[in-house]
Amino acid sequence: MGRHTWARDAEELFAASRRGVITVAHLEHLGVPQRTSYRRCRPGRPWQRLLPGVVLLRTGEPTRRQLIEGALLYCGDQAVITGLESCRLQGLRRSAVPGELLHLLLPAHLKTTSSGYVVVERTTRMPDPVRIDGLPLAPATRSVLDECRRLTELASVRALLAEAVQQLKIAPADLSTELENGSTRGSALPRAALQEVARGARSVAEAEAMALLRRTGLPDPVWNFTLRDDLGHYVATPDAWWDEVALAWEIDSYEFHFGQPGYAATLARNNRYAAAGVAVVQTVPSQLRIEPHTVVAQLVSAYRMAAARPRPPVRLAS
Repeated sequence: MGRHTWARDAEELFAASRRGVITVAHLEHLGVPQRTSYRRCRPGRPWQRLLPGVVLLRTGEPTRRQLIEGALLYCGDQAVITGLESCRLQGLRRSAVPGELLHLLLPAHLKTTSSGYVVVERTTRMPDPVRIDGLPLAPATRSVLDECRRLTELASVRALLAEAVQQLKIAPADLSTELENGSTRGSALPRAALQEVARGARSVAEAEAMALLRRTGLPDPVWNFTLRDDLGHYVATPDAWWDEVALAWEIDSYEFHFGQPGYAATLARNNRYAAAGVAVVQTVPSQLRIEPHTVVAQLVSAYRMAAARPRPPVRLAS
């Protein structure tokens, strides 16, 4: 492209970009002076600045992919995407929210710093990237824990770890190994949440239930084991089970009402419990957060009542 002809060659400029995102240095190589690039990013002009030295060749809200391309151009060829964006691109079913930052890893010797919507972490533990749709991503295990280390609330860490185990099929043991191999910075909350996962929590609600259970003073139950009656027929797979008194605790996955999906299955499960003589406490997730004292009282009372009656002939499946 000849100098001063670029204004007539918008299509060629776009073709040289990444989905409309391009560096000022590349534009200069194509014949667009730096001052012209920056001038065209002023309010009311046809381009916009995404990051230092990176522009989008149009106005309007950038797409998520354009923001990603801008971050990679800003950080350079050695950058690797980690955190929530990497998890999402690898299958995490969680939408980006407005203003969500992009977390990128760079080798420790580089000097690029965080800017705008980009969080730059320089590290001596650069991962071998996984490439999806042309994008360099940290492996899912690393990406999850890089995000967890930046979170400040245990509930948020629990939620992300539970989603990662369920949706990304990450083994809790692999998360523990990565946590131990990585930085100690920000590791306390993920370590506590992983202990809950290791004890059997399959969801955020179950992890919250485990934490609440410590207030009751009751013996530790087992989690997510199959229960059968004396004839070997399937009864249920209770979230928590006190085998010594045959007490089940179910933390339902939604605030159910008649007609909702799963309502009939819940009734059938409770009928099987009743037929087998099993005592059951049923809790919806909001109660764990809004009425914790009530839940504790219900569990303690149910345990005492279950202990006072003859134990029904039910057993955990081997």
